[in-house]
Amino acid sequence: MDVDARIAVVTGGGTGIGRAVAAALAGQGDEVVILGRRAEVLERAAAELGVRWRQADVTRRQDVQAAVDWVVAEVGPTIDVLVNNAGGAGGVPGGAPLEEAERVWDEVVDGNLKSAFLMAWATLPHLRRPGGRIVNVSSVAAYSGRGGAYTAAKAGVAGLTYWLALDLGPEGVTVNAVAPGFIEDTGFFGGGLTPEGRQGRVGQIPAGRPGRPEEIAAAVAYLASPGAAYVNGEVHHVNGGWLFGR
Repeated sequence: MDVDARIAVVTGGGTGIGRAVAAALAGQGDEVVILGRRAEVLERAAAELGVRWRQADVTRRQDVQAAVDWVVAEVGPTIDVLVNNAGGAGGVPGGAPLEEAERVWDEVVDGNLKSAFLMAWATLPHLRRPGGRIVNVSSVAAYSGRGGAYTAAKAGVAGLTYWLALDLGPEGVTVNAVAPGFIEDTGFFGGGLTPEGRQGRVGQIPAGRPGRPEEIAAAVAYLASPGAAYVNGEVHHVNGGWLFGR
């Protein structure tokens, strides 16, 4: 390991946007650790990208603490960058019984919001001061109102970003978020969209096309960089003009 390299931790780093973020950070010389639930996916991505990996369900406090402890012991005592990318879609089915509605709600909120909180909180004692960076991944859904429990969870990610930015700013740590729009080549839509569903989304985007994971990764890499030291508490929209930032 280059003794001058920054240490960056990326959750959900085995596929999609998280993998693209890991590639971007590793490409600029950072020592990257990717976290996720699927060991085989992480191991393959890590081998292809030249990064380290650690299996962890970041909705579970014990897994989060163990993963952060491992990074500090095995990679380096100071973490420079945390990217909270883990999450997934989901909406409470209309007319669902309360028990089922609660189950879905908890699963979606835990995966998108609780995971970001747990990772941030566990990382704080080891985060570089000054100079540390936390970048959370929100979504256009948080601002469009479309997406059920996912909308609420990603709006919560923005609120978490504002809170941490206010608290950590005086210590020289910045906390920002990126809100992607319609991004293809990820596992977000499971089995994929129908041609009609895809065109319906593309038709609302002034850029006339979906985004790519690499374009989200470029925004994350900037917010995680030393050059973004005066950017704090912002949600950076990357959606091709689908929804203007506000």
